[in-house]
Amino acid sequence: WILGTSLEHYRAWIHWSKDTRTTRISATVFFKHKYITTPTVTPADAIVAAAVNLADAIKNNVQAQHIGKTKLEDLTRLQKILRAAAPSPRVPTDDTLPELVADDSDSESDDEDEVEPQPRRSQRLPRTTPTTSPRVQPTAPPPRVSVPSPTHDTLEVEYPPTPTPTTSPTSTPAQNTRSNKQFRTITQDTILQMIEIHGGHFTAMKAAGRKYPKEALAAVLDPETGDMMEYRHLVANPKYRPIWKPAYGKELGRLAQGLPGVVKGTDTIVFIEKCDVPFDRWRDITYGRICANYRPEKEDPYRIRLTVGGNLINFPGDCGTPTAGMLTVKMLLNSVVSTTDAKFMTIDIKNFYLCTPMERPEFMRLKIADMPDDIIDLYGLRDKATADGYVYVKIQAGMYGLPQAGIIAQELLEKRLNAKGYHQSKLTPGFWTHKWRPISFALVVDDFGVKYVGQEHANHLLQVINEHYETSHEWEGERYIGLTIDWDYIQRMVHISMPGYCENARQRFKHDMPKKRQDQPYPHIERTYGAKQQFAEADDTSPILSDEDKTYVQEVVGVFLYYARAVDCTMLAALGSLASQQSKPTENTMARIHQFLDYAVSNQDAVITYRASDMILAAHSDASYLSESKARSRAGGHFFLSENNEFPTNNGAVLTISQIIKAVMSSAAEAELGALFINSQEAIPQRQLLEEMGHPQPPTPIQIDNTTALGVVNNNVLKKLKAMDMRFHWLRCREEQKQFRTYWRAGITNLGDYVT
Repeated sequence: WILGTSLEHYRAWIHWSKDTRTTRISATVFFKHKYITTPTVTPADAIVAAAVNLADAIKNNVQAQHIGKTKLEDLTRLQKILRAAAPSPRVPTDDTLPELVADDSDSESDDEDEVEPQPRRSQRLPRTTPTTSPRVQPTAPPPRVSVPSPTHDTLEVEYPPTPTPTTSPTSTPAQNTRSNKQFRTITQDTILQMIEIHGGHFTAMKAAGRKYPKEALAAVLDPETGDMMEYRHLVANPKYRPIWKPAYGKELGRLAQGLPGVVKGTDTIVFIEKCDVPFDRWRDITYGRICANYRPEKEDPYRIRLTVGGNLINFPGDCGTPTAGMLTVKMLLNSVVSTTDAKFMTIDIKNFYLCTPMERPEFMRLKIADMPDDIIDLYGLRDKATADGYVYVKIQAGMYGLPQAGIIAQELLEKRLNAKGYHQSKLTPGFWTHKWRPISFALVVDDFGVKYVGQEHANHLLQVINEHYETSHEWEGERYIGLTIDWDYIQRMVHISMPGYCENARQRFKHDMPKKRQDQPYPHIERTYGAKQQFAEADDTSPILSDEDKTYVQEVVGVFLYYARAVDCTMLAALGSLASQQSKPTENTMARIHQFLDYAVSNQDAVITYRASDMILAAHSDASYLSESKARSRAGGHFFLSENNEFPTNNGAVLTISQIIKAVMSSAAEAELGALFINSQEAIPQRQLLEEMGHPQPPTPIQIDNTTALGVVNNNVLKKLKAMDMRFHWLRCREEQKQFRTYWRAGITNLGDYVT
């Protein structure tokens, strides 16, 4: 059900999901109003509505001094008969509804045999809703609720209560108890009633009998079985319980007020009782997500992180957090080996999010069964736990998983660094420089990758950060954002890799070692020599995979995409084709997945080497015409940093483009021009970043292997397709501005050819 627009987001809607029984904010909404017919007023509805109106008219407008006592008694009896005939709308029984207050003004007779009426309630309904319905059965009188209609107008209807036999004039309606409570079907009106009355989504969820989502637990790879073990599996296994159960206790102690002799607290959370949780219309009580991870590069490799279920948090402000990308990090590594006497180090802020105060607290609940006994005894959680085994927590500082945690921590860090002369780039997120010191760094959340010339400048940055945070640092700079970095300052080279990544993925996906080496990540199209015509590839008619196999395909694509972007670009074209099939994968897709895994296992531990250069950006651009499904083409690009020569020599790739062109190209020349357009657009922010790093850029040389595309860019081809002129004439403008220098060389030398 659509509840209205979300004023905190752009073109987003607040809606109620009947599957999860909670509110969501989404930009994708499908309106079904034209599929729902307008309710009609049946003769029975009209008769009951007339009875209600007549009963109200008798009560409100007829008095004894006007018609006499005898007639008044007759009309009163008629009023009770009419009221008994009018049913009340059905609402769910719940102890959160306000108690009914008896109204003795309707009791006009002292006859004990007469029925004592229940108190009257009124309800506001949209005009499009009929006043009554023969399908609605009377239960408890509904509370007064104001629900806006599409025209922001309401119709007030008075629903008389259903008579209930009583033996005493002072009897009151029976209270709802846990034993007699019944969960009924929840209608739109019922949901809106509860949200309007209680002003909180939690109460509406409770009345609907909604069960909170189970904790989605992160996993650790078991090296013996290859299974991904979540926290509940780890603590259930006697082999791992002594390690991971205390790790969760350390995490809770770190977040709370500490664990004596083990860890110092940060006062991020406070354990409270359920009655201390305020009801707020725009705030939900969320769940905790226990993330287990093995991080060998950390001081304590067995890490448990308690994160907040951010999908239930509705933060009214901007949650976007600037962070450095993979391209920024690779550019910085190149700059280190290309700058005389430059070195690289890493800094990690401990408990980065947990040190940031928060003006608006949030609330979540945790299972007491998952907690170790020392935490339960230290904080007296058995007395605070609810009957269903949950402990409620107040979050009063930034915490992992909160949508606002990243931005408030970044803003505080930025304020502290700005005071010492460090400033973030306004054009490149996550790249920082100093006003005059020869130091710069990439910031990914709380991880600093620092380039410095002179150790005194690195010590200055460390001193500034240590004034406010607890940090750890590594002068060798051998690991950063999952990359293993091997420095050779003498030869002025650096090698980046991710050793063991493919083998761990093979164990995770339980893929057997191939019997024969596979050197092709994706099947090629068989050539037909001597054919005068080329035919399109036939549609895939193999059976659709099950949901479990579909998830398997999606996981393989997702796991290897980071590895391909980081160190092994030979996988990008295959992953792009597999990604285009993962929404409706077939058995052929699964066969290609197995071939891809064979390739990954056969070609493990790829390495990219960067050597010292003039830090001049260069690129090779290429396209493959009609090589993808639905008559689409693929664009490829190879970006590297080289010397300022007419034909730049290759270096390790800082960025590899391998993407399907969305528009259908009408010729090979148009496809080449389209790829050149895509690669040129990608080169502009790279040029800007290199300028900020202190490496001035001449016109960027871009190599292509199509003379027609070159002629269009250089104004040598005057007559061209309108589509080419419409989509890609931007290249001419940039060529005139001396941002690019496009040149032609034979296709055999084009490094963008492989990824197409």
